[in-house]
Amino acid sequence: MRLHRNLVYTTIDSLNMIFNEDAYADKVVALALKKDKRWGSHDRKFVAETIYEIVRWKRLYAEIADVKAPFDRPDLWRIFAVWAVLRGYPIPDWTQLQGVPERKIKGRFDELSKQRVFREAIPDWMDEMAVAELGEELWTKELHAQNQQAKVILRVNTLKTTPQKLRAILMDLDIATDYLEEQPHGLVLRERANVFLTDAFKEGLFEVQDASSQLVAPLLDVKPGMRVIDACAGAGGKTLHLASLMENKGQLIAMDLYESKLKQLKLRAKRNGAFNIEYRIIDSTKVIKKLHQKADRVLIDAPCSGLGVLKRNPDSKWKLQPEFIDNIREVQRDVLYRYSEMVKPGGKLVYATCSILPSENQQQVAAFLETDHGKNFNFVTDKNIFAHETGFDGFYMALLERKKI
Repeated sequence: MRLHRNLVYTTIDSLNMIFNEDAYADKVVALALKKDKRWGSHDRKFVAETIYEIVRWKRLYAEIADVKAPFDRPDLWRIFAVWAVLRGYPIPDWTQLQGVPERKIKGRFDELSKQRVFREAIPDWMDEMAVAELGEELWTKELHAQNQQAKVILRVNTLKTTPQKLRAILMDLDIATDYLEEQPHGLVLRERANVFLTDAFKEGLFEVQDASSQLVAPLLDVKPGMRVIDACAGAGGKTLHLASLMENKGQLIAMDLYESKLKQLKLRAKRNGAFNIEYRIIDSTKVIKKLHQKADRVLIDAPCSGLGVLKRNPDSKWKLQPEFIDNIREVQRDVLYRYSEMVKPGGKLVYATCSILPSENQQQVAAFLETDHGKNFNFVTDKNIFAHETGFDGFYMALLERKKI
């Protein structure tokens, strides 16, 4: 086990972009993996996982290295050295890594690990906010789980294949998968692999979608032939799931504020063979008003803090700010109130977030039900999903039903 110079240099360059140029980790990793076509799967795995690990543990590693942001290049090398020592790599005789104090690094790690904010590498304000909402015990368990590497979960596109057939196809490519208990169309990879390069993905046989996220669309209880609205569609992971559950029959309206996201969804829908989707940009209040009381089902996958998916997006720990959380709660209230108007009497609504904070979840639903418009709805059920209980993303989803006239 040794460090290779070209892989480490790419890692350092990538960390500079993430920490100092405010680039998103997933975009940076995707760019890094294209740097050298000669790299094998082991090389690509090293680059991707090392970048994500150092981003995830930034606060801990920076404290051990005794460096503070903004990090210059020597600082980044010191942070990398901490990672290498703690992962058991022999330190090579490179100029940038001369004089690495290995014993001191291990001692500081043991000392700092006694404090949660360092042990789990979390900003003070985020730690305090989560403790206030969830309590010490629950937050400690959840935060630890959110610092584990995310599993790769596939959702089988039932418009084109079955879980059994896809599993066999992937097995022929030496990609082993297992079935999921609660998700009948889900498969989990036994080992990480770049499934996007497979013909099975290019032919639209599956999408990558976390197991928790796969529970949202079924809760909406859609049927073929219905008029269904995904009011915050984004790039459309849940839209495509709804299309498959509707068997391409009926009208599925994907709405979003951003045309660029809907363009991504169009490409994905074509690959998936999902042909019952209409696309509408929310560029005025008229778009919503035209659909008042017209939909059998409405999904509101609301904008949120993303504190349920830190394992998948570790850089969000460092990008999020307290004022964003305050602002997003206002957006959630507004979206739930206005978009719920599209549900017709007797129709159903699902409000969902990838957050674990009650203030973004059950408290929003409870407050909505107390409004004049919310009193037209009955609460049916809700579900809190925590990473420490399932091993998957943290999520919340609530099912409401509009009262019949």
